Amino acid sequence: MEDLQQIRPCAGEFPATQGRGKEKRLQEYTESQQLRERMDRIRHKIMVLSGKGGVGKSTVAVNMAVALALEGKRVGILDLDFHGPSIPKLLKLEDRRPRTDGHSLLPIEFAYGIKVMSMGFLLPDEKSAVIWRGPVKMGAIKQLLSEVAWGELDYLIIDFPPGTGDEALSAAQLLPESDGAVIVTTPQDLSLTDVRKSLDFCRQVKMKVLGVIENMSGLVCPHCQGVIDVFKRGGGETMAQEAGVPFLGRIPIDPLIVEASDKGTPFIYHHNTTEAAKAFSKAILPILNLEEDKPMGTTPVVDEKASQNTSRIAVPVAGGLLCAHFGHCETFALIDVDHDLNVILKREDIPPPPHEPGLLPRWLQEKGANMIIAGGMGSRAKGLFDEQGIQVVVGASPADPETIVNAYLAGTLMTGENVCDH
Repeated sequence: MEDLQQIRPCAGEFPATQGRGKEKRLQEYTESQQLRERMDRIRHKIMVLSGKGGVGKSTVAVNMAVALALEGKRVGILDLDFHGPSIPKLLKLEDRRPRTDGHSLLPIEFAYGIKVMSMGFLLPDEKSAVIWRGPVKMGAIKQLLSEVAWGELDYLIIDFPPGTGDEALSAAQLLPESDGAVIVTTPQDLSLTDVRKSLDFCRQVKMKVLGVIENMSGLVCPHCQGVIDVFKRGGGETMAQEAGVPFLGRIPIDPLIVEASDKGTPFIYHHNTTEAAKAFSKAILPILNLEEDKPMGTTPVVDEKASQNTSRIAVPVAGGLLCAHFGHCETFALIDVDHDLNVILKREDIPPPPHEPGLLPRWLQEKGANMIIAGGMGSRAKGLFDEQGIQVVVGASPADPETIVNAYLAGTLMTGENVCDH
């Protein structure tokens, strides 16, 4: 992960006297905010899971992504199979290496506008083994989600290793509002038993199951085009019905899929008239029918360690200093603070909305403010802030907003009379 470590957000901009503990918390907070900002630009996050290996999950993920791209969607693929990354091989990208722009890792651009990132790109060669424990995997997943410059996407297809281990759990924790999972199985009982564990995993982490795909559902004879049920047939559909989740379709075994996969040429594009290609296209219909007007910027990203005891303080500003009356300010300084460390984490200055009676308390609550520090405020306005759950501190003197907030955190903020009482 040397490439990723080089682009970690720098904690050196904060005072060195805060100590290692504070620097770590500040870095965690910065990473959490960066993760939120990246994911806010991706409308749909789709996880592709399987209960066991060898069911063609990565092949399904690649062809789903290409099918979505052929529908005009902006698509990315994230390969989280650290121990056996298949996506570079399936897309003939084994020799590619991602670049950085000094701040972010740039995904590999594939045909049809698809953006690709895989652990396989970051290893010395395809023979290199990754031997990591769970916490290291979670850190790597967080980096791949937050430090890759995905840009704006309609869909991010996330290809997981088989099973319900650290990788799937970490992504479920980091992206609690993903659209859900597509689960891949083969028809035989052994595969179905393991896939039921994937369904139970989704239930336990409260992840929606978008549907089940039954892969390798019959062999298409290359000579007569007849179908031979090598691994039985219909087990995936029956299981989906029993579990009460959608069944997305059967993908038959087709020698052309194997040939296309080995060549790194997506099957669904080059053989779009085959029954298997038609099955892939049908399987993505429920994904295409996901709420198209789902707005970007609605992805809650959970990072429990980074979000402990933090809040957002609003300070009305005019001429660079605290404004005597909050309703007459030019901008609001929204300052995120950590009360355990008594430090400022982030500042954002935004102009207030056009004046409208009673609007500012609602607007600041929507912006996530928990407190406002002002020079003065009338009793009616204070009541409206109370209704929005925003604590009010009045009587502060004009000064730089960060100086005021640092004084508040240190318990040295001097407040006088409320300069406004209307």
